[in-house]
Amino acid sequence: MASWTKIERPTEDGTIVSMQAPVIVSASRSTDIPAFYADWFFHRLEKGYSAWTNPFNGVKSYVSYEKTRFIVFWSKNPRPLLPYLHILKERNIKCYVQFTLNDYEDEKLEKVPSLSSRIATFKLLVEQLGKGSVIWRFDPMILTDDISVESLLMKVQKIGDQLKDYTEKLVFSYADISIYKRVKHNLEVCGVPYHEWAIEQMEEFADKLSTMNRERGWNYQLATCGEKIDIEKYGIKHNRCIDGDLITQLAWDDKELMEFMKVKIENVPAPTLFDEPELPEGAILLPHNHYFISKHKKDQGQRPFCECMASKDIGEYNTCPHLCEYCYANTTKQLAIENWKRHQLNKFADTITGK
Repeated sequence: MASWTKIERPTEDGTIVSMQAPVIVSASRSTDIPAFYADWFFHRLEKGYSAWTNPFNGVKSYVSYEKTRFIVFWSKNPRPLLPYLHILKERNIKCYVQFTLNDYEDEKLEKVPSLSSRIATFKLLVEQLGKGSVIWRFDPMILTDDISVESLLMKVQKIGDQLKDYTEKLVFSYADISIYKRVKHNLEVCGVPYHEWAIEQMEEFADKLSTMNRERGWNYQLATCGEKIDIEKYGIKHNRCIDGDLITQLAWDDKELMEFMKVKIENVPAPTLFDEPELPEGAILLPHNHYFISKHKKDQGQRPFCECMASKDIGEYNTCPHLCEYCYANTTKQLAIENWKRHQLNKFADTITGK
């Protein structure tokens, strides 16, 4: 399934250009749009398009929001989204939020608001969007001289107890440092005494996390993001961060979106005098006696162990001022800060960098 079509539309200066017109938008794997660029994004949504620079060849291209029906937000501090969510409702655009809520306060691995503030934000988002629309990510799980498997589990427990009844899923990944030369270099330059995960440690963590999830009554769906290791025996699946089934569950009454995704919404048969209705294998129940059969298809352009469906990501690398020590999206902190300052000088340019 193609994630977008091409249309010809004018830019603000009247120039007619070819634009990608995605139905499903990712905002964004490359930077934290909700935390730092929410005002920019909603301004561009009003204007009907934004521009995006390819990180590999530097070519500028355009994204039209004319056909957009669903947005997946990614953020470590999505509080700036809250005043804008009504705009999505007015435009009949549904969304969910991948909320990366880690606890590395003591280690100062991230420049984010306090943990208590972020947990409060999580709950405010749930109040507006609903429980299934805010997903907890603890990503990445990193080991250092000061962070062991046991201390990581205690960090997860601290947050998990406070999010009980506010979310349905916990997604995590193990920090793969050696395969990302940029991340490895940045951690070493900053003096972070990281450790690589051994398979045995991954298994131990998965086992204990699964036990904690059960014994503390969380009952979260546990899933890994982009991980090769198979730990399904602990009840931990490979995640779909851009999840066709979740999108359907949240927006099943959007006929245009369902038509695009080729999902057919069916009525649950009425029960007979003797039996409850029998649904087809793989049926997923929806409100008001409806169901659907999953049509989720993996985006072949993503990493081998990524299960996401196709979408258009509108962010750019080297633009995130969180300055996480383990960041893969910033080449250097200096470059990210330079781009952030340039954005502030031209906050509503068609590109996120203000160029």
